[in-house]
Amino acid sequence: MPTSRFSHPQLPAWLMLAGGRRSGLLLGLWLILGLTCLLVLGNGVVAISPAQALAIVADCLGLQTEWPYSAEQRSVLLAIRAPRLVLGLMVGASLAISGAAMQGLFRNPLADPALIGISSGAALAAVAVIVLQNTLLNGLNALLGQYLLPAAAISGGFAVSWLVYRLAGSGDRLDIGSLLLAGIALNALAGSATGLLVYIADDDQLRTLTFWSMGSLTGAGWDSVLLGAPFLILNLLLLPLLADPLNALLLGEAEAGHLGFPVERLKAFAVALVALGVGAAVALTGVIGFVGLVVPHLLRLALGPDHRWLLPGSALLGATLLLWSDYLARNLAAPAEVPIGIVTGALGSPFFLWLLFRQKLMGH
Repeated sequence: MPTSRFSHPQLPAWLMLAGGRRSGLLLGLWLILGLTCLLVLGNGVVAISPAQALAIVADCLGLQTEWPYSAEQRSVLLAIRAPRLVLGLMVGASLAISGAAMQGLFRNPLADPALIGISSGAALAAVAVIVLQNTLLNGLNALLGQYLLPAAAISGGFAVSWLVYRLAGSGDRLDIGSLLLAGIALNALAGSATGLLVYIADDDQLRTLTFWSMGSLTGAGWDSVLLGAPFLILNLLLLPLLADPLNALLLGEAEAGHLGFPVERLKAFAVALVALGVGAAVALTGVIGFVGLVVPHLLRLALGPDHRWLLPGSALLGATLLLWSDYLARNLAAPAEVPIGIVTGALGSPFFLWLLFRQKLMGH
C-alpha cells in the first residue's frame, strides 16, 4: 500500500478501517443512498410513500405489487421527481469522484476540479449565453435553442482545461506545479470576464444568473438527463479504472513511472475525464461547490488513501450528499426553493473548520 502525504497517522484508530471493513462501509453507503432516494421521491406537495414509489417503479419494469397508488402520484413521480433524482445522482457522484481524482493527481487533499479552471470556464461560457443569447449569440441561439447553454458550458470547461494543459505542458511532459499555477491564473481571468458579463446584464438576466451561479436541480427533466448522461456516465465509469495508477502516483511521478505506469498519459486522461464530467454537471445544474472537495476528504479519513476504495466511495457519498442538499433546499423555505450551493456551502464550511481546530488541538 502506498504511503504519501495523504496518510493520516494522527487519526484515531477507529476512523481507519481495516480492509475487510471497507466493503462494509461501501455497502452501508449503498444502503443510505437507496433510502435517500426513497425519501426524495416521496417528498413534495403530492405525498408518495416509499411503498408506493417502489410500486410505481416496479410497474414500469412490468412487475406487479400489492401497493395501490393514484394516477396523479405516478405522473408526479415519473415526470418531475424521477428525472430530478437521476440528475442529482449523476451530478453528485460525478463531482465527488472528479474531486477524488484531482486530489490524487495533485497529491493534495485540498485540490478540486475548480483548481484547474474547469468550473470557471464552464461558468463563463454559460453566463455568456445567458447575457448575450439575444444579441451577439442570436444566430447560435436560433440554431441550438435550449441546447445552447449546456453545449456552451461543456465546451467552456473543455476549452479552459485544454488551455491550462497546454500552458503547463513542456514537450511531452506535464508539470503539476505549472498546471496549478496556470489554473489559478485562468480561474482569475475567467472570473474577471464573468464579472464583466454580470455587470452588463439586465435585471431579468441578473436574477437568472444569481440562481444559476449557486446551483439548482429545478430545471431537471428527462431531456436534460439524456443530454448530460453520456458525459457523466463516461466520467463515472472510466475514472475508477485509474485507481491503480493514482495509487502509484502517490509515491511520486518517478516511482510511478518505474512501476510501469504511463504518467503523462495518466495526467492527460484524468484531466479530460474530469473536464467531461464537471463541464456537463455545471451545464445542467450550475456551479455547486464543496461536493468535490469535502466528500473525498471525509472518506479519506475513514478509508485511507487507496483509490480502489476512495473513488467508488466518493461517488456514492457525493450522490447522497447532493440529494440531501436538494431535499433541504426544497424544504428550508418552502414553497420557495433555496439554491443548492448555499446548502452545500453551509454543510461544507463547518467540516473544514472542524478539521482546522482538530489539527490545532493535535499540535499540527
